Amino acid sequence: MYTAAKKLPWDFLKEYRGTLFNGEWPTIPEMVRITAARFPARPCFTDFNPDKTTRTYEQALAAVENLARWLTANGAERGVHVAVSGKNSSEWATVYLAALFAGAVIVPIDYGLHNAEIENLLNTAQPLFFFVDEEKIAYFKEHSCGTRVYSLSDKYPELYVYNLAVPDGSAVELDRADEEDIAAILFTSGTTGTPKGVMLTHRNLVSDCYIAQTRLELFETDVFYALLPIHHAYTMLAVFIEALSVGAEIVFGRTMAVSRMLKELREGQITMLLGVPLLFNKLLAGILNGIREKGPVVNGAMKLLRGISFTAKRLTGRNPGKKLFAPVLKKASISSVRIAICGGGPLAASVFRIYNELGIDFIQGYGLTETSPIIALNPKEHFKVESVGQYFAPYMQMRIADPDENGIGEVQVKGPMVMEGYYNMPEETIAVFTGDGWFKTGDLGKLDSEGYLYLAGRAKNLIVTEGGKNVYPEELENAFQLETDIEQITVQGYIMNRETKSEGIEALIYPSDALYQRLGKPRSANADTQTAVRAEIQYIVDKLNRTFQPYARISRITILDAPLEMTTTKKVKRAQAKT
Repeated sequence: MYTAAKKLPWDFLKEYRGTLFNGEWPTIPEMVRITAARFPARPCFTDFNPDKTTRTYEQALAAVENLARWLTANGAERGVHVAVSGKNSSEWATVYLAALFAGAVIVPIDYGLHNAEIENLLNTAQPLFFFVDEEKIAYFKEHSCGTRVYSLSDKYPELYVYNLAVPDGSAVELDRADEEDIAAILFTSGTTGTPKGVMLTHRNLVSDCYIAQTRLELFETDVFYALLPIHHAYTMLAVFIEALSVGAEIVFGRTMAVSRMLKELREGQITMLLGVPLLFNKLLAGILNGIREKGPVVNGAMKLLRGISFTAKRLTGRNPGKKLFAPVLKKASISSVRIAICGGGPLAASVFRIYNELGIDFIQGYGLTETSPIIALNPKEHFKVESVGQYFAPYMQMRIADPDENGIGEVQVKGPMVMEGYYNMPEETIAVFTGDGWFKTGDLGKLDSEGYLYLAGRAKNLIVTEGGKNVYPEELENAFQLETDIEQITVQGYIMNRETKSEGIEALIYPSDALYQRLGKPRSANADTQTAVRAEIQYIVDKLNRTFQPYARISRITILDAPLEMTTTKKVKRAQAKT
């Protein structure tokens, strides 16, 4: 099995044990104080709003401690809940850390939810304070449910996070949490009814942060791009907390609008780009379209060079693509990117490979909110295109429960990053653990001899065909990731025979604007338009069906008039009904 060098990423903590912390792992506040002591003058938080503004680690720590004292003076203490909801920003980050510095529990809430859904989460979490962005503050000032509402925006100066301070000379002692105390409650689903909140301790988050670095070396000179919402466990850990652990800079992206994103990538000199499949697919489609527009000769030559680049990387461990394709990467505003990491869903192996060919060290990771979240990561020195990563042995355990003839079964894990449980849901907590203490991920996959994980899909999405074959929708969906005529595709089972309950395979497809433009037709219900669009979509499905096993071929397509609802990490909210 591939293992990292013997020097561990957290070895430097030894010189701070007994002074800045005492446990096995530091708490998040202790970790931040250690980093600020190591790199006080290095950039910490950077906003483009609209001009570039940066706070150093020393300045960021001062702002966090100032707000923590104000929170404490106004009733925050160990175990009290503090909620935050808004666009990515230094203000958001300051609230998150200040709550923890006060010994409280942070409750990050998806800003993309409807107000009523946020209310439901607030009613469940019962925070003492709620910090919210400018578009929603007026609503929650009227519907606060006893929670004190404050602003992430300076448009409300009397409520603004950076204007809250205790009177000069006031002595306020902060209540400190232990590493086993709950640091954050992350709501993963159930925005109506009873929400499910994942309770993560300081130990969960900090241990996962450092253990993940056994598969990926990070530096204080790195610049992380916080583009995806930080309330989501993936960005929270892999961008926000990872950067804070090593003294790296965090650039806060507030929107995925392409023009603004490219500006922030370019001017921020981003070295660590973390995203979801949709982001990387769109970025790559733009790059490849630009190359194809230069004609077949250039396109063919570029493909040849890509192949040479990839072979050289596999044989030597060095990536010549960065120099070979420098003009292409510069035009795409990613020439400064050192590492790109995809999470939040499976990425097609072809996409993964092309980024590596172009000179970007591109790797995949895997995890769940309940596991803090990272539990597998491809080391760039020994990556496997088809795998979502190698799990972190010996610092955690992973097994495949009840594997079938292909070695596929449920992925189960044990380790210091596994959650404490679901907030106020003891029965649901018990249900996701085995009798011997393994966490049941609900994902299906297999492991190879080196501990690399290969995912098949979610157990609840499994399709069982008439011949008794198992089909994993995610594997079929991945095959369509570079088809630019398709904006969304969701594969699901439908009941072909109600007596036998055998399932066929259906694809719900939302065509892209690019397809309508290519056909020279407006997006409408016009019969001629729909016939032409269906013919193009059917051609794509038939083409890819030929690459699937006969039992896994799509037998029914439904063209959607409107896109399916997506999560804030750009995953389609999959329907469970089968008809």
